[in-house]
Amino acid sequence: MSRGKKYKAEEIIPKLPEAELLMSRGMSQDLAAKQIGVSTPTLIRWRKEYGGLRMDQAKRLKDLEKENSRLKRLLADAELDKAILKEAASGNF
Repeated sequence: MSRGKKYKAEEIIPKLPEAELLMSRGMSQDLAAKQIGVSTPTLIRWRKEYGGLRMDQAKRLKDLEKENSRLKRLLADAELDKAILKEAASGNF
C-alpha cells in the first residue's frame, strides 16, 4: 500500500491558515482537510507540529531535527568505537 505525498514545510505552512479559516467559518475539520487536499489525521498532525510557525521557523525546525539526528548517529558510532577499544585493551578480545 503506497503512502501519500510527502509535503515539505514550505508547502504545509500556507495550507494551515487556509484550513484554520475554513474551520473558523464553521466547516468541520474533516471537510477542511479535504478542501486543502489532505487527510484528517494529516491535518491534525500538521496542526500539532507546525501550528503558529512562520515559514522560516518551520524550515529552521526541520534543519535542527535533521542535525540532531545526524549528531545522535555520530555519538552512537563513537560510543561503539569506545566500547570496542575498551574491550580490546582489557584483553577480552
